[in-house]
Amino acid sequence: MNMEQARFNMIEQQIRTWEVLDDTVLRTMGSVPRDIFVPESLSTLAYADIEVPLGHDEAMMFPRVEGRMLQELEIDIDDNCLEIGTGSGYVTACMANMSNHVHSIDIYDDFLEAAHKNLAEVNVPNVQLEKKDAFSSWEESKKYDVIAITGSIPEYLPMFENLLKPDGRLFVVVGSNQVAHAMKVVREDDEFIRSSLFETELKPLVGKEAKPTFHF
Repeated sequence: MNMEQARFNMIEQQIRTWEVLDDTVLRTMGSVPRDIFVPESLSTLAYADIEVPLGHDEAMMFPRVEGRMLQELEIDIDDNCLEIGTGSGYVTACMANMSNHVHSIDIYDDFLEAAHKNLAEVNVPNVQLEKKDAFSSWEESKKYDVIAITGSIPEYLPMFENLLKPDGRLFVVVGSNQVAHAMKVVREDDEFIRSSLFETELKPLVGKEAKPTFHF
């Protein structure tokens, strides 16, 4: 399989058609080899319009959703970023290529080990990986320009927006798999501007799965 051609097709047929037109995002996703970041047995699916399984009932985001997220976050080369949900490290690598530094957390040791290996293979040094539960306590003085949450939450939680610096941007998907929408939050001084972006689907963050509904 020609991975270069597959990557080009992903950009032209999936990313652009989802209104991702930012040159930096397109250039980044066109240069980071996504096939390095998928399980070896699934390498032929690296550029497909699917959520590639990673284990632990987790999966990579749809490439088109990754592209929209990166575009909405408006990442600048001086930004310090937080990624909640490292996964295989693909989004981590994209964010790191666009920013000053990425602090990425996950709760699975094997994901972090694989991400460390993958990031080293594509020579991405400006990343700190940490095992951490996103819903545990955070250092109050630690603030970020950009926060990307790569798993959904059933209801909006303001705890993450409190980690934003002034003018900081946050991306999160809120809702269940059946009815979920992407949100962007921008901090303007002490005010948070929240806007709904588009409907999508995304696996939930561990610990915030939607409660089952019982019908009698």
